Amino acid sequence: MTQASLAPAAREGLAQRLKNPALLLVPAVLFLALFYLIPLIDLFRVSMSGPTWSTHFERVFSVPLYWESLLRTMQIAFTVACLCALLGYPTALLIHRTRGIVQVLIATAVILPYFIAILIRTYAWMVLLGRNGPINKLLQALGLIDTPLALLFNRGSVLLGMTAVLLPLMVLSIYASVARLDQGLTRAALASGAGPLAVFWRVLLPLTLPGIGAGFLLVFVAGLGFFITPTLLGGPGDQMFAMHITQQADSITGEGFLQALAVVLLVITLVVVGLAGRIMGFQFIWGGGKLGDAPAKPAAGKAARSRAPRRGLAMVLADMLGWPLLRLLGRLPAGWGRATVWIMGACVIVTVIVPIFVVMVISFSKASYLTFPPPDWSLRWYEKFFSDSNWMTAFWNSLGIASLSAVISVSLGATAAMGIVRSNIRHKSALMLLLVSPMIVPPVVLGLSLYALFLKLGLVGTYLGLAAAHAIGGIPIVVVIVAASLQAVDQRLEQGAAVHGASPLTVFRTVTLPAIAPGLAAAVFFAFLHSFDELVLSLFLSSPRMKTLPLMLWADINYQLNPVLAVVSTLEVLLVVGGIILARPVLARGRAA
Repeated sequence: MTQASLAPAAREGLAQRLKNPALLLVPAVLFLALFYLIPLIDLFRVSMSGPTWSTHFERVFSVPLYWESLLRTMQIAFTVACLCALLGYPTALLIHRTRGIVQVLIATAVILPYFIAILIRTYAWMVLLGRNGPINKLLQALGLIDTPLALLFNRGSVLLGMTAVLLPLMVLSIYASVARLDQGLTRAALASGAGPLAVFWRVLLPLTLPGIGAGFLLVFVAGLGFFITPTLLGGPGDQMFAMHITQQADSITGEGFLQALAVVLLVITLVVVGLAGRIMGFQFIWGGGKLGDAPAKPAAGKAARSRAPRRGLAMVLADMLGWPLLRLLGRLPAGWGRATVWIMGACVIVTVIVPIFVVMVISFSKASYLTFPPPDWSLRWYEKFFSDSNWMTAFWNSLGIASLSAVISVSLGATAAMGIVRSNIRHKSALMLLLVSPMIVPPVVLGLSLYALFLKLGLVGTYLGLAAAHAIGGIPIVVVIVAASLQAVDQRLEQGAAVHGASPLTVFRTVTLPAIAPGLAAAVFFAFLHSFDELVLSLFLSSPRMKTLPLMLWADINYQLNPVLAVVSTLEVLLVVGGIILARPVLARGRAA
């Protein structure tokens, strides 16, 4: 065969390789490698830069202030996860058991606050628990107290605030598990004579344990990196480990120790996630199945029959103690269980909705201080916000940065999701884990690691720098949403278009894109919202001349509490609600298609 005849064949082979969907992963992987993995690796390097590699770590664990704070952080995160599981389970059941408009209203009331900035939800609790807040005023009106109680700046307010912030995450995880259940199992158990409590104990609870476990771990990992809520609601004895990192970053310290603090927090987070992934599979992070894994083959005949389930100590104790207790409680009317679900679900709804409602009302107050109910009504604080050049500059900065960040996140995340779902490459789950891993890295650790890189690149305090940093957290959101949309698309439609001669670009434009349009619209909105609300990374990477709306809000909450902050919070809530309302027609078209 001549060299001339080999050339077309080589070009054809190259063209086929270039059509491989796996190449769509390259831009996102390169972006995360540069702005995410390399800074974290450099963080480890700097933390070991002392006389010996362990010098700075020895200081972390030898100073009681730090290791006591570390233990306190894990204790608070564990307690919050337990509270979220206790309150989230009946709420998820309530959403699942209701129908129609009632189900929509309950789900919206629980989940909508999750998309509102943590800073705003924490500020709402500061208003609610303040000396002039609604709770103290109600207790005084009922004659239960004579003077206002000190409800703020203690461990109880920290637990309450963090639970309210993270509760929707738990509800979403448990609801996903409950919704996948075969309802025939519970009906069969009831038909066999088991009472409602026995059905819950022996059927419903065991089958939904994966959802509880996933929610528990997500809440626990998120709680490890918290510092906004404890800073604003806690006292001196409630300092969490992430707070030390931000405090040390504001002071002059030797290079290495600050990085060691961040590495300790990161390693603990990764160990927890690694153990959880070993037990449950890492797909609990993105709430999906194992991508590209072949279904397990059923065990054959004799081997399957010989593998009888083993009764552990927990199962024996459950049968010895649980069944007599269930028989006793089974005499209670079945309506008691439904009433319990409704009461606890209503308490959760009040907990997540009322603080935001109170803040919105206060934004129309005429008073110069935070008080509820307002003594009189006025738009003075809205006028002050819109006439203040500092607030408006911060608003436009946030709007521009969020728009640019959303473009970066959607461009890289959507193509990466296409590469994950439509390619046949191996180790898809590992690649998906890389793409979504920024979701589990504490923001203070990521912000500290990025600062050194951005300082070298001259990106600190710039639109591009902040947008790129925010996109690190936006890409996982886009990947999860778009990948779920792509998996719902019938690939036979794409294959049929390709067979009839359509190019890959034409197939995507005419078949795939219309099918995933609702998911893509949601990804754009949530990527924008993630950047618009981002505070922690902005604290590390902004400059005195580059202020965003969350930074202005953070500064004012720390130094002066006035109803202008309520105005900002109200506008944020309206932005979230308005975005969801505008997205409804797109989502409706997606469902109709």
